[in-house]
Amino acid sequence: MFINNHKKQIRLLCRVLFALYIAGLVYFLFFADMLDRVGIERSYHYNVIPFREIRRFIVYADLLGPVAVISNLFGNIAIFMPFGFLVPILGRKKRKFWFTALASFELSLSVECIQLVTKTGCFDVDDIFLNTIGGMLGYLVYALVQRKRDRDADARRLKEQKH
Repeated sequence: MFINNHKKQIRLLCRVLFALYIAGLVYFLFFADMLDRVGIERSYHYNVIPFREIRRFIVYADLLGPVAVISNLFGNIAIFMPFGFLVPILGRKKRKFWFTALASFELSLSVECIQLVTKTGCFDVDDIFLNTIGGMLGYLVYALVQRKRDRDADARRLKEQKH
């Protein structure tokens, strides 16, 4: 009974963390940047050519600076890692790698399409690619944690059987 209650508490905590993550993601992607743009008129830019922006950040890394390169390339990966980690915890049917990869792709595509329609941020096909990789890496972290938990549980059971 304690184990089931503990699992329910963990699952509830993960649901709360997931909701906070999504709220933070929405704020960061759609509203935080608007504060910098108040009163500034500029044309909207978008990228539909795969790897164009990734290549640009790599080729012009010296000119753009390490902060820009890291925040664009690694930031787009890192921002979706929590999604990939938390999705499999939310339910049994969501524990497959390809489910998480597809969900990461769909969420990222949705974000980019909203940015295109609302002209908030900029639509970038490379962001979809990097975000999806982030979701998949988050899933791999989840899988490693789950594997360690399973091994620890097996070791405890073996120890209990010996005594």
